[in-house]
Amino acid sequence: MFTGIIETLGIVKDIVKEEENLHLTITSSITNELKIDQSVAHNGVCLTVVGIENDNYTVTAIKETIDKTNVGDWKINDIVNLERAMKLGDRLDGHIVQGHVDQVGLCKSVEETDGSWKFTFEYDAALNNITIEKGSITVNGVSLTVVDSKINEFSVAIIPYTFEHTNFKNFEVGTKINLEFDVIGKYVAKLNAIK
Repeated sequence: MFTGIIETLGIVKDIVKEEENLHLTITSSITNELKIDQSVAHNGVCLTVVGIENDNYTVTAIKETIDKTNVGDWKINDIVNLERAMKLGDRLDGHIVQGHVDQVGLCKSVEETDGSWKFTFEYDAALNNITIEKGSITVNGVSLTVVDSKINEFSVAIIPYTFEHTNFKNFEVGTKINLEFDVIGKYVAKLNAIK
């Protein structure tokens, strides 16, 4: 489990394809604190540490992960948001995040608004995921509050701290992002689908 509060950024240093898997080597300021078998969210995707060498660590993404996230689009030197799993008893500063991406979305617009930013994203509503006005959403692993919720799009407001300390500063129109919809919103969507 995660909270959606990004701990640090990582840089993709190497990508090796092996059959349908991708082995991704990341360098980050927290590498020396990681252990083999530890779960780390990468742009909201929960991946297991399988190797550590100096400042680099390696995780493996399987076909299911590649198909449902933007991991397959990562390139050398891409910057990814990182968060280690929460400890039992820690404060839950964001919201409950599983690290299981529901689908990929696209950045539709970026608007600077007097010291903050408004990002609008679109997604495929046919997958029965929904956003709720003032509800929670996870975008590339970042816990955010939904504004302007619509059938297949929503916006979020980003403060300067979040802009500078996540990869939001690299988003532009057309950027593919990972979305994990709020657990409560998923439950509501499921109930509506049953009716």
